[in-house]
Amino acid sequence: MKWKLIFVFALCVLNLFSQDLPAYQIYSAKGKKVTYKKMLKSMDSNDIILFGELHNSAIAHWLQLELTRDLQKNNDLVLGAEMIESDNQNVLNLYLKDSIDQKGLDSMARLWINHATDYAPLVDFAKEKGLAFIATNIPRTYANLVYKKGGFQALDSLSEVDKAWMAPLPIVFDADLPQYKAILEMMGEHGTPDLVKAQAIKDATMAHFILANYDVGKTFLHYNGAFHSNYYEGILWYLQQARGELHFGTISTVTQANVGSLEKEYRGMADFIIVVDEDVTGTY
Repeated sequence: MKWKLIFVFALCVLNLFSQDLPAYQIYSAKGKKVTYKKMLKSMDSNDIILFGELHNSAIAHWLQLELTRDLQKNNDLVLGAEMIESDNQNVLNLYLKDSIDQKGLDSMARLWINHATDYAPLVDFAKEKGLAFIATNIPRTYANLVYKKGGFQALDSLSEVDKAWMAPLPIVFDADLPQYKAILEMMGEHGTPDLVKAQAIKDATMAHFILANYDVGKTFLHYNGAFHSNYYEGILWYLQQARGELHFGTISTVTQANVGSLEKEYRGMADFIIVVDEDVTGTY
């Protein structure tokens, strides 16, 4: 873990002082180069922020932590993440309250393989500052039921206790959303309508737990895979269906061979797009 953190630090320093070989560049939705300070100022005025990451991007994880620290200076933050499933919330709370240590969290919760390097710093920041950290994702077992056992109907037979870990059923679903159509295109012959529904139940559940833990006057900062909020769909679509009056901010992350300009296909992907050089080493 230490060598990875050293690598990220060295990479960031290199980016700051080697302007002829930047590791990343931030862009507006229209493709204009912007500074981190401009992104921070824009995000500062939102009720809910969706930070879309590439799961193995060291730059994205570093910027997540920096943005969290800076937003906390002027906002009453609530943090949340796709990477921890909702039925692990009680265990996560025990860790945040110092009732169990990291070893206990590792053994009792279903953590991602890159938790120690990429998400533990965010959870530990919440712990240090006394912030809530919400496990927003549906337990993977239930998402797999949707995918492999017949769509949303596969959830009907679950107990009320099990259903408490997901968005209330039945969920609204629009199969014609471009990002859901893109799943079928990307997966080719392996893509099925139920695979798209499994994505939708994740999006709906994350939106549900974000709103369940959002209070007026606070800022909810959520970390998720970029595909879950790209092009203002996914999680954001469900948030807007329920609470369209709120102010939302979105960030996405992509890789390019050249970070000097934003490729056309990524314009309009989010309010801000972090372009990372594709040669930057991933965290796993």
